[in-house]
Amino acid sequence: METLERRTGIALWRQVADQIRQSVLTSLSPNERLPAETELAMRFGVNRHTVRAAIAALEKEGTVRAEQGRGTFLNDRQRLSYPIGRRTRFSSGLENQAQTRAGKLLSSQTRPAPLRVSQALGLPAQTEVVELSTLSMADSVPISAATSWFDAARFASIAGLYAETGSITASLRLLGVEDYTRKSTAVEACHASSEDLDLLALSPGAIVLVTRSVDIDPAGIPVLYGESRFAADRVELLIDTGASDLSRDAV
Repeated sequence: METLERRTGIALWRQVADQIRQSVLTSLSPNERLPAETELAMRFGVNRHTVRAAIAALEKEGTVRAEQGRGTFLNDRQRLSYPIGRRTRFSSGLENQAQTRAGKLLSSQTRPAPLRVSQALGLPAQTEVVELSTLSMADSVPISAATSWFDAARFASIAGLYAETGSITASLRLLGVEDYTRKSTAVEACHASSEDLDLLALSPGAIVLVTRSVDIDPAGIPVLYGESRFAADRVELLIDTGASDLSRDAV
């Protein structure tokens, strides 16, 4: 019997979903059927309702599929390849891999820049910046959550423009930045925070790929500093090492 923690504040169905991902799905081939609900319930020491909730969560994120009268099967789903290079764009980078791509504004605020942000944007300490929290989706599946910062003196209206367009590139173009390129990207892997578990519809213990990047305009002036978290089981980062400065860390 697998061991679950019953006084951690993490719902049992989330723990079961994570255990299924780690100890059941890894032993299956694509399109192979999962064990029956009763077998999983005995294995994890929970009732069938908890197992059903766990499988429903895995089905929602596209990891498994339920077929009426046949059971639940591991999906044969390849991860999306997200290119990171001199011109990194969410929509164009996935255009041949997903029928729909969309960005959603979660929140925005204008605030004094945190030190790492002012340094990345080349601004004096405590300069006002616009902070955007966004969610990017492909075929209605959440792919990444991001926080982006812009010089408020130059891009004061970018939150409203992004809410309308769902695109950083389109918003910057409307503000006079016709083109921008990637100056640097740093990548690390870590466990998803509780907030990102909800935003990206992940199970506890899931891994996210975190990128920290600076984009510049044709004059070399930073226009954007961003921190993005990608669901590692849905996306692989395809890096053109000759196109940008890159550092990688694993956590």
